[in-house]
Amino acid sequence: QVQLVESGGGSVQAGDSLRLSCAASGGTFSIYRMAWFRQAPGKGREFVAAITWSGGRTDYADAVKGRFTISRDTAKNTVSLQMNSLKPEDTAVYYCAVARYPGSRVPNAYQYWGQGTQVTVSS
Repeated sequence: QVQLVESGGGSVQAGDSLRLSCAASGGTFSIYRMAWFRQAPGKGREFVAAITWSGGRTDYADAVKGRFTISRDTAKNTVSLQMNSLKPEDTAVYYCAVARYPGSRVPNAYQYWGQGTQVTVSS
């Protein structure tokens, strides 16, 4: 069982930056890939970015490519999402998630989820 706790959300202006962090505990040896998803009001959960735990291979949604950077610290069991040039359409609750197996961008491929952190970007 992996527990995930996100932090770093907040309210910013368009063009600003935010850094989200996710701390993992318990059973971290089973992590294959960690990801960030987001969910805006009235919309489904959307893939944002992912990173493999051992190799550090990254994957980004087109909507955030070039603006967001995902990274991990395997010694501290944390994953971060640096978000630059934020836009109002980035407003959502951001969730950290863990996949124990190679998979895809689909939420069902992830077994463990954090509680979410709100990011609000105003124009």
